[in-house]
Amino acid sequence: MELDHVDKTLLRLLQADSKQTNKALAHQLNMSVTAIFERIRKLENAGIIDKYVALVNHKKASHAFIAFCHIKLIQHTHDYVVKFEKEVANLPEVLECYHISGDYDYLLKVIVKDMESFREFMVNKLTSIQHIGSTHSMFVINEVKHSTALQL
Repeated sequence: MELDHVDKTLLRLLQADSKQTNKALAHQLNMSVTAIFERIRKLENAGIIDKYVALVNHKKASHAFIAFCHIKLIQHTHDYVVKFEKEVANLPEVLECYHISGDYDYLLKVIVKDMESFREFMVNKLTSIQHIGSTHSMFVINEVKHSTALQL
């Protein structure tokens, strides 16, 4: 689906505040409420709008400790990859997991309460996944930029 100027503007507005009413969006785009409703439905049906979520402030929700973990598997067989990905997807502390190129196979973004919680996560959950050869963790000192909005 090719996005036109109106679609891109509508997506920017929704990324800034998805709780806006169709009436408010219509007013900002100088369009009818029905036209906005149809545009949004078209973007949803095309899978461009994947879902609507609430962004929780992790610090205020007592999850202020962020770590990035590099993971190296012992082998790159299909079974090991599938098993690792399935198991890591079920860990609630892992917010993001990427299969990457380079020295390591995966990059995980982990958010927990504190260093003690991170240690417990590593010892009791992450390293209990079979076929992990090595891990390397880095801890966030300060979050300089965090955005979920795509530039369109």
